Amino acid sequence: MVMRKLPHVTLMFWVLKIVATTLGETGGDLLAQTLHVGYLVATGIFLALFVVAVVFQLKARRFHPALFWTVIALTSTAGTTLSDYMNRTAGIGYTGGAIILSTGLAIVFVIWWRSGQTLDVENVATFRGELLFWVAILISNSLGTSSGDFLADSLGLGFRDSALILSAIMLLLLAGHFFTRINAMVLFWVAFVLTRPLGATVGDFLSKPRDHGGLAWGTMWTSATLLAVLIALITVQAVHVRRHPLTALPVPVRTGEPQQPNGALLLQDA
Repeated sequence: MVMRKLPHVTLMFWVLKIVATTLGETGGDLLAQTLHVGYLVATGIFLALFVVAVVFQLKARRFHPALFWTVIALTSTAGTTLSDYMNRTAGIGYTGGAIILSTGLAIVFVIWWRSGQTLDVENVATFRGELLFWVAILISNSLGTSSGDFLADSLGLGFRDSALILSAIMLLLLAGHFFTRINAMVLFWVAFVLTRPLGATVGDFLSKPRDHGGLAWGTMWTSATLLAVLIALITVQAVHVRRHPLTALPVPVRTGEPQQPNGALLLQDA
């Protein structure tokens, strides 16, 4: 048996994911735009922080809410600035950026599927599986910024209407989970990818000026508010995990050969 490294997919998981990705949008814009660091330098800073954080996550022996959600937030901030650099500075455009990142994400999922690792996040119990998970998260969170901007700007829907449309799609996916036989992993990953453009459009709606269709909270105040909410939710989850530890998982095998586990090994009673 191996200790879980990834959380159970519950309502708290989705709330934390949306808050973290929304913070990623406003936090990325805060550094790149408000503080005038620029997209390229900001991307380098956030990617460096992501690499440091994800190394600690990969080396951890069990699930640590603060560490896990820090990595998620950093994939969102890095994804925001990377996507904006591609789309704006490099001149690829929102549509081109969305196509490139969608193709990259599809390639990662094909590699993941061909590797024999489970795509069921709750049952990932190997180092290779977790590594593929984080690569997919980084690309999907970059894609989310491009797709959110594509909806809001290229299609002219605006931040508020784009957020409402994405929220409606999320509700349809929830209904599909409870009332249809659609594969649960497919529904999860579609919802997981869509939370990023949802966070991007909500973040832009809160922070952008009124003449751009936003509420004009500004990137600094919006980021500070979201950070406070995220810390509070992580604290709640950490207390819950301490009182009710996540159940361990059997170490998966492929072709009869054991794979390197990603969590602390536990002895199983006979």
